[in-house]
Amino acid sequence: MIYLDYSATTPVDEKVIEKFICVTKKYIGNPNSSHLLGREAKEVIDDVTLYLAKELNVKTSEIIYTSGASESNNLAIKGYCNANKHIGKHIITSEFEHSSVIAPISYLQKNGFIVDFIKLDPNGEVDLNHFKSILKEDTILVSLSSINGELGTKTNLKEIKSILKDYPNAKIHVDMTQSLGKEKLDLSYADMAAFSAQKGYGFKGIGLLYKKDNVNIEPIIHGGRSTTNLRSGTPALGLIASLQPTFEVSNENLETKIEYVKSLNEKIRTNLKNYSKVHINSPEDAVAHILNISIKGSDGPSIAKAFEKYEVYFSPQSACAQGTSPSRSVMALYNDIDLATSSFRISLSYLTTMEEIEEFLNIFKKVYQEVAL
Repeated sequence: MIYLDYSATTPVDEKVIEKFICVTKKYIGNPNSSHLLGREAKEVIDDVTLYLAKELNVKTSEIIYTSGASESNNLAIKGYCNANKHIGKHIITSEFEHSSVIAPISYLQKNGFIVDFIKLDPNGEVDLNHFKSILKEDTILVSLSSINGELGTKTNLKEIKSILKDYPNAKIHVDMTQSLGKEKLDLSYADMAAFSAQKGYGFKGIGLLYKKDNVNIEPIIHGGRSTTNLRSGTPALGLIASLQPTFEVSNENLETKIEYVKSLNEKIRTNLKNYSKVHINSPEDAVAHILNISIKGSDGPSIAKAFEKYEVYFSPQSACAQGTSPSRSVMALYNDIDLATSSFRISLSYLTTMEEIEEFLNIFKKVYQEVAL
């Protein structure tokens, strides 16, 4: 079996599992309870929050625990826009965004907000001149991903943040789901940022939202104060505790891991140049962990099924996208329906072996004969 879908979800690291089990067995109290067992459980959360705040270079009060990136994105987008609609109702985003960003923005659009989509340059980066041209006095939110989950393209957040200095009412929300374990984390360009543990060798069902103290948002889950008054519910103690080893595992020896994944990526790119109907959709400067490919004349789901016969597993698109529809990201970058329909994403990890890549390339030759000729 060859797993090449690490950007959809990663296997849970043993250190993460051990932490979850240890905390779950030892601390039985509800962290919201005022008695001794509750206070002991809350101390565990406080320690994790302190660690994460230092790791991310933020304040402990700026961390909100959620069920994952989808909830974090919804809380940031809906929560901020609903709390600040008296200031303005203009939102800017791009066609490159995950469905958990596009969907809440579409919901707000149906409820009176105005949405503009930024044009992209040939490398998949924001067209800064177009960005400047669509900014308005009533722009209140710019929501972008740090790394596109389908193509691996990076967003030039530093330049965007610099432009927004002249628009004090406009805050920037960054979906950083794909950054964990793929690049050094930098929140200095974000007013809000979403993370999910499952992308960094942690559990599904736990994530966080970073929100600057001076950014006002409304909760989307009501029911009383928990670790914050912005997200009600009994804290998932074991899952929250597991975030510490998740971030540790994702970030340790990061540069070495990145260089190794680059070598895997380059081997695939070099080999696939020999196929006339293959188009590499990910730009050269995209993160090495994500490689989007099209076999022209076929379709992504059929390609994925053909590989599955050989026990090779990857996603035609982002795991949350509709599997039968053309890739929105590939279409936005190339404006080519054939490339968008025939695209699929393989995503790599430091856990991927060179032997697995060599076997994948051998299988690719067989699948290419099936779907392209």
